[in-house]
Amino acid sequence: MRFDVITLFPELFGPHLTLGVTRRAFEGGQVDVRLWPLRDFADTAYRRVDDRPYGGGPGMVMLAEPLERALQAVRAARGDAQPAPLVLFTPTGRRIDQSLVREWAAGDGAILLCGRYEGVDQRFIDRHVTLELSLGDFVLSGGELPALALLDAVARLQPGVLGDAQSHEQDSFSDGLLDCPHYSRPENWPTPGGDDAVPPVLLSGHHGEIAQWRRERSLELTARRRPDLIAAARAAGALTRTDERFLAALQL
Repeated sequence: MRFDVITLFPELFGPHLTLGVTRRAFEGGQVDVRLWPLRDFADTAYRRVDDRPYGGGPGMVMLAEPLERALQAVRAARGDAQPAPLVLFTPTGRRIDQSLVREWAAGDGAILLCGRYEGVDQRFIDRHVTLELSLGDFVLSGGELPALALLDAVARLQPGVLGDAQSHEQDSFSDGLLDCPHYSRPENWPTPGGDDAVPPVLLSGHHGEIAQWRRERSLELTARRRPDLIAAARAAGALTRTDERFLAALQL
């Protein structure tokens, strides 16, 4: 799959594409990322890509014309028979979640537009933007961080990227719930009040009991911190009778 990123700050992407486990996806070409510096498409000596908003008010607005030239260059370079979707990262967009990530991970990619300043000229959005996405109900300085988050989430779902093929299947949200707690060495961790030990069931070697413990901890953590996810899982029929009995017994 291929992602073309239109951005004012292509330098922000370099370290992310070459470090960490997801670099396997980027370096191996499973997720092909091309960066397009927006200022290269300005038509003034000052490489200006923004101006004051009509109607007054603070901040600046990204100009439609440089964005139009950048988009046309990207589309020409891609040469897609079917135009790739154009994604704009903005607080008004759909919140990115794991179900959306799975859809993108199985797709052909997209063109990602990283907004800045007060926003993008609405005429460009109306004419070209296919989908608006957001990381959540807060404001960032630009769309680069959401773009990086999406690229990372998509890359880690590609075959062979994670060391264990089952790793992403046990992540938070993979089944609609939060993940269970995890423990590693040492078995007993000394503290001023006494040793802090790993839960005995994880040392038992009994795979059925371990799976049950993990499921119960996942349910408990989700019920306490994200009851909305429990409601969604229940509505989707993803909870078993055993799950429901366990949840009913919790003292929340």
